Amino acid sequence: MARDYLKKATLHARSDASETRDIVRGILDDIEAGGDEAALKYAAKFDQYEGDILLTPEAIEAAAAKVPEKLRRDIEFAHANVKRFAEAQRATVHDFEVEVTPGLIAGQKAIPVHAAGCYVPGGRYSHIASAIMTVTTAKVAGCTNIVACSPPRPGVGIAPAIIYAAHVCGADKILAMGGVQGVAAMTFGLFGLPKANILVGPGNQFVAEAKRMLFGRVGIDMIAGPTDSLILADSTADPMVVATDLVSQAEHGYNSPVWLVTDDRALAEEVMRLVPGLIDDLPELNRDNARAAWRDYAEVILCADREEMAATSDEYAPEHLTVQAADLDWWLERLSCYGSLFLGEETTVAFGDKASGTNHVLPTSGAASYTGGLSVHKYMKIVTWQRATREGAKPVAEATARISRLEGMEGHARSADIRLRKYFPDEAFDLTADG
Repeated sequence: MARDYLKKATLHARSDASETRDIVRGILDDIEAGGDEAALKYAAKFDQYEGDILLTPEAIEAAAAKVPEKLRRDIEFAHANVKRFAEAQRATVHDFEVEVTPGLIAGQKAIPVHAAGCYVPGGRYSHIASAIMTVTTAKVAGCTNIVACSPPRPGVGIAPAIIYAAHVCGADKILAMGGVQGVAAMTFGLFGLPKANILVGPGNQFVAEAKRMLFGRVGIDMIAGPTDSLILADSTADPMVVATDLVSQAEHGYNSPVWLVTDDRALAEEVMRLVPGLIDDLPELNRDNARAAWRDYAEVILCADREEMAATSDEYAPEHLTVQAADLDWWLERLSCYGSLFLGEETTVAFGDKASGTNHVLPTSGAASYTGGLSVHKYMKIVTWQRATREGAKPVAEATARISRLEGMEGHARSADIRLRKYFPDEAFDLTADG
């Protein structure tokens, strides 16, 4: 049985790349040339905010006082979970050394970057969890200077809960600036900040394009598009739970794809019946986003069996992948392309998005076929070193000289030759490229 699309997307998640590129390039060029003054000009234009750009300790304390105690406890709970998971990730990277051949020792070191710039969206929704995800992982990785940057709301500033989360998680500075101008300020080291070595965190198409353009002069976590989610469900799944989870992810934005892949027609048809009502029950902004995403980007795919379901999922390489099906261990072993995997009804993407401990900054638009999400490893440089005794260097120098000459790189060959002559003056070596 070939895949049967009970619902097919009419659109695909893309931004107008050429127009966005031109806008972003102009802003970046202006800010690089004009520095703080140019960044403030764009902040006044786009953020409509003229308060303090770098938050003072007093401003942070005042914001924290506005966060209800219950929400503060929830933020601290989520931070503790993300920190615990990040610390376990950090423990998987070890410095080591190995004697490659007698007398030749090589090693690996994991060195955190110095300065991390963490972008925290705050426009349509206040992404408290993004502050937790990005700042906590940078802190655990060992970054010595962490800037959290978030767009202020006109005449108000950054949402107090975002400020509190960034502060609790270890941000050294909090920058009240959004969009391209915020990304540029961190990259170029404006307002007395250190130049960022890496930029992380989600954002709109302008933030994503700015990160794309700046990649190379600064590291980035990934180039992200609209968030996407796929659910694998069989006859054991609860249609109401499946439908609710699809809607919960569609509310991200009008162009956020959600996909259901199943081998059970009755389940698929029931989910399709339930979704519109669940969307109608959302608040207005969420409802408008979810309705457009479901109408234009959602798909419901009927497969012959679980193997075809798994193959379909791997082809889509979703950012978020949920399995609500029997034999979860089989799925865990079989599936290979996803940003983060949620096994069983007892967990859901929203848990990972907010508080369970795994990171929610994940690859979108099929990028999960070649990369994972944000982790402590993204902030770390895995570098190598070597040392050798003179005897240990001998066979390496011989091989290096001959390979270099075969390649036509005589200068490389001579850097090996000189060592052999110095260390072993009484020996003759055949260092030609001829057989």
